[in-house]
Amino acid sequence: MANSLFRTKKVDSILAEGGDGEHASGLKRVLTVKDLTFFGIAAIIGAGSFSSLGEACFKGGPGVVILFIICGIACGFTAFCYSEFASRIPVAGSAYTYAYASFGELFAWIIGWALVMEYSIGNIYVAFSWSDYFTSLMHRLHIHIPDYLACSYLEAKKAVLNGSSNAELIGAWNTAPMIGSLRIILDLPALIINIFITILVYIGIKESRNFSNAMVILKLAVVALVIIVGAAYINTDNWFPANDAGVQSFMPNGFGGVMAAVSGVFFAYIGFDAVSVLAEESKNPQRDLPRGMSWSLIICTGVYILLALVLTGVLNYRQFEGVGDPLAKIFEVKGVAWMQFLVAICAVIAMTSVLLVFQMGQPRIWMSMSRDGLLPPVFQRIHHKFKTPSFATILTGLVVGIPILFTDKSFVLDFTSIATLFAFVLVCGGVLLLPRREKTPGRFNMPFINGQFIYPVIITAAVTFIGIGTDSGNWLIKGLIPAILVAIYIALPALIGSLRKWFYPIATFIVLGIAYSFAWSYFNSLFNFDFSYDPAYINHEMSFMDLAIPKISLIIFWLTCLVLSVITAFKKYSLIPLMGVTTCLYLLTGMTKSNWAWFLGWLALGLVIYFTYGYKKSKLAKN
Repeated sequence: MANSLFRTKKVDSILAEGGDGEHASGLKRVLTVKDLTFFGIAAIIGAGSFSSLGEACFKGGPGVVILFIICGIACGFTAFCYSEFASRIPVAGSAYTYAYASFGELFAWIIGWALVMEYSIGNIYVAFSWSDYFTSLMHRLHIHIPDYLACSYLEAKKAVLNGSSNAELIGAWNTAPMIGSLRIILDLPALIINIFITILVYIGIKESRNFSNAMVILKLAVVALVIIVGAAYINTDNWFPANDAGVQSFMPNGFGGVMAAVSGVFFAYIGFDAVSVLAEESKNPQRDLPRGMSWSLIICTGVYILLALVLTGVLNYRQFEGVGDPLAKIFEVKGVAWMQFLVAICAVIAMTSVLLVFQMGQPRIWMSMSRDGLLPPVFQRIHHKFKTPSFATILTGLVVGIPILFTDKSFVLDFTSIATLFAFVLVCGGVLLLPRREKTPGRFNMPFINGQFIYPVIITAAVTFIGIGTDSGNWLIKGLIPAILVAIYIALPALIGSLRKWFYPIATFIVLGIAYSFAWSYFNSLFNFDFSYDPAYINHEMSFMDLAIPKISLIIFWLTCLVLSVITAFKKYSLIPLMGVTTCLYLLTGMTKSNWAWFLGWLALGLVIYFTYGYKKSKLAKN
């Protein structure tokens, strides 16, 4: 059974079913590099920049810019890996299809199930955020939507139980009409926009493309205006605010505070990988998909860094606590009414385009899983007129729309980011398992950089840096000794001839072991789970598991880096996917206990479905 769980699918078979220009898949090939880039921007710039960015600035302060750069780098490495897969396997299915070709069926199912969280569950948060901005926009136009029709039931109930000061939520609970003992409270704008987007995606890819491109141009213009106008109100003192101890710092809550914002910041990047599911509707997927992902990621990273600098420069980072519309907030405080109105319009447009791209992505994931027999055949049904996956599109609309009635934003935000990061780790890891190939003109070819030397050196330097920063003593000696070891590690093999094959793995283990010993105080603190005397944790009233999970995650992260370094010394893995795995794993260390609990619960549900249907019905099981 173990072998059957990891049965892989041959690339030739995937191409034959999905179509690579020689086979017809039934979908229209109409998308160019510009269209794919715009779809990427449409997916990325949305709820993350217009909503979750405020909470991220509050947690990380101006230093949240560093986290945007880290996430941008992690997504950059991941984009290279997606591009390599897209060049080799230009079919719909995204990370799911890629995992099937590298890790095998079980991991393919896990990723496919995780992508349901990214595209469908993530769209619930976007729909809620869209509703907030839309309701605000209507209010400025003197059109009032009743409070009980502009928020979720769960949101209003929590506000009453927690004694919230939010007048709109309390008003929704108190004024809602009742049927028996049930209050009629629902987010009507969120439901309506979900229905509208589902219809648009159902009609066709060409119509969706034109609508998306128009929205992207408009929202980029408005975001640029926000940056330009906001820059005029920047007070550079806000970039170095005083923390609780009165010390001015770019990271007032420390690097831990910056990492606490990882869910919100990474959520802002979710979407660039959605471009890869449009492979079968791209004119030249092997060339255009990598370019579309890369351009959209570069543009959006620059936009996010500028927005974060403007926000934390105009206002003190503490003023963003609980703010769901941070771009409008800075102009509200500064009394720039016309910009408030413009931002509200831009937010509605931006998040509409995000809903569109995610709603397009999920049906194509299900279509690919159905082709493999892991889901019923109805999921791959193509509409005879519109040439879209009809049943899967309608089901996606229901999966997004129904939970809107009984969930809220706080529930789905963290739920989405962890699944996406997990998928990214497996995509980067999958590239490590692919055989090297000759460069093909006209296709994306990921540069091969031998990680045999470089990756262990990077990990050694990182561990040594931690040791210098966490332990007192002569930092010069601490830094010099590992540097000498690294020099010997690189230079000695040329002098020892036949022993070269075995030298690298052994030397890697020894050098990293010495480096880890210099950082022993740091690693010792990771294994120390006694939090009873730490006033910082007492003040936050966090449970033992809330405090232990980040430490456990870091322990697993560093052990994984050590193992990868030794294996790389043997296998000569490529550096780019190695760094993709490493950076995405590091971002996962910022996830909390509740993130992991919900993710593992969702994963368990998916495995139940797989073993009761997919494992038996899989096409590979019949071969």
